[in-house]
Amino acid sequence: MRDNKPDGSLRALFLERYNDFRSQLRRRLGSDDLAHDAMQEAFLKVNDLPASSSIQQPAAYLFRVALNIAEDQRRRDSRLLTGVEISELIHLADEAADPARIAQGRNQIDAFQRALKKLPERTQQMVLAARVQELPHAEIARRYGVSERIVSKELKRALEHCAQELLVAGQATGNGTSHPGVPSREACRDETPWR
Repeated sequence: MRDNKPDGSLRALFLERYNDFRSQLRRRLGSDDLAHDAMQEAFLKVNDLPASSSIQQPAAYLFRVALNIAEDQRRRDSRLLTGVEISELIHLADEAADPARIAQGRNQIDAFQRALKKLPERTQQMVLAARVQELPHAEIARRYGVSERIVSKELKRALEHCAQELLVAGQATGNGTSHPGVPSREACRDETPWR
């Protein structure tokens, strides 16, 4: 267990102290498997070093090589998903593809389209421009020759109308509370002039 081996004998020192290095790594890392893998990779790295390498403290150097490899492996492994994380992702994917949820989503879209069709044509176009095309109110106002305030008011009333229609449609199908983001009946005051 000498620490001052001559040049070119790093490999011999590594083999001689292999079990000591592995034990130190195991204690430091808390994992025999990680220590074993790191030692295997460290041996390959030491084996590829040129024979003329001049290292002041070869034992410390060899241990540091193995420790650095183990830390790199840990970093790589931390980027991988655990079995629990994979299971959770599969469960989320299963929920998203649930036929009942798909049918409910389609019903909500149909109810929204029916509600939208009850609005005047210009208001329908404003809603689509704002929500689908994501145009700013200033652009919509310019397009329809009205003020931004008028656009804001019409959009507010139109969306309240659609929300109320969705709420009614949801209650008719037994899903009255299952529309996230839909205001309550009280929030949807009957101020819409197009009923």
